[in-house]
Order: sequence, then C-alpha cells, then structure tokens
Amino acid sequence: MSFQWKWEFTWAILPRLMWATVNTLLASGIGYAIAMVLGLVFALLLRTGWKPLTLPLREAIEFIRSTPLVLQIFFVFYVGPQFGVRLSPWVSGMIAIGLHYSCYLSEVYRAGIEAVPRGQWEAARALNMSTRDTYMRIVIPQALPPSIAGMGNYLVGIFKDTPMLSVIGVAELMQTANAIGSETYRFLEPYTLVGVIFLLLSLPTAAFMRQFEAWVRRKLGM
Repeated sequence: MSFQWKWEFTWAILPRLMWATVNTLLASGIGYAIAMVLGLVFALLLRTGWKPLTLPLREAIEFIRSTPLVLQIFFVFYVGPQFGVRLSPWVSGMIAIGLHYSCYLSEVYRAGIEAVPRGQWEAARALNMSTRDTYMRIVIPQALPPSIAGMGNYLVGIFKDTPMLSVIGVAELMQTANAIGSETYRFLEPYTLVGVIFLLLSLPTAAFMRQFEAWVRRKLGM
C-alpha cells in the first residue's frame, strides 16, 4: 500500500465521488425537511397540555435523543420487516435521520416559541384570534428568527452523520470511499477527498444560515 499521493488516481475517482456527493446532499436535504416538519409538529403537540399525549411523546423524544443514530438506522431497516414494514435502504435512512433530528429540532422550536413575549399571546386572545391563527400569524413568525442558528447547526450535523447510512448500503460519500479503497487498495485519496468535500459542504452551509438569519430579522424588523 503506497502513501504517496497519485493525481491520476485522484482524477479517476473524482466523478464517482461527485455522484456520491449528490446522494449525500439528497439524503441530507430530504432528512432535514422531514426533521423540520416533524420537529415543529412535536413542539406544538407538546404544548397542548394533554397529558395522555404529551407524556408518551416526551418520553419517546428523550429515548430517540438518548440513543445513537446508527442504532435507529438499523432498527428501521432490519427490525421493520419483522412487523411487515419493508423499506429500501434509502427510505429507511431518510426516515431514521428525519426522526432523529426532529427530536432535536422540536427543542429548538420550543425555545423559540417560549421566547415570544407573553403579551403577544394575550393580545391575540384579546383580538379573539383562534389558536391556529395565533401560532401561524403571531407566534411562529417571531419564534423562527432566534431558532435559525440552532436549525443551521443541526443541518451541518446531518451532513456529518450521513456516513452512518453506509451501514445499510446507501451509496453516500463514505460508503463510496470505502468501496474505492477496497477495490484499489488505496485509501489516502478517497478518504482525503471525502474530508475536503464535507468541509466544502459544511462551511458554506453555516455561512448561508447566518446570512439567512440576518435577512429574516431584517424582513421582520427585528
């Protein structure tokens, strides 16, 4: 095994890694979209105050947050078929990532909602607004700006966690780098390129989220 960098080999494997990058971006994007929607749903359900719903939901959220993502990926993909739920590796991975990060985002949403001044709720009630209108027109627009920073952190976290999908055969970046290394017995170039690609994905994403937060605050006059 040679530890000398080979540029010819690098250019040869780059197209394959680029395709794997597309898969990684799809996995991250779809998983994050699921997490954003489910996280908001969980946050709103936990605020209902109906204990037969909130108590088991809170325990489920704590259980998911306290167990490794890779275990949840295995559970969805391998245990699901025992209950008649057979999913492809892609779908299993998206569900596992979305469910895992929705539990974290629910806490981000909760903190943002609770940061809205109490007077806003009282004013909405005084205007005889429904609970739905209060959330959609008053509370959530004010809760989102302080939540964006935390949401951005978890988006970057999803990028870095997509290699876990390789355990069920999803052809993302890390799985592709492992396959290249196994086929050619060269790991230096593929692993280094994977690290560089993840860096090039994560840094601009973090910068974009900071700019997006500033833009939202300006639009809302905050």
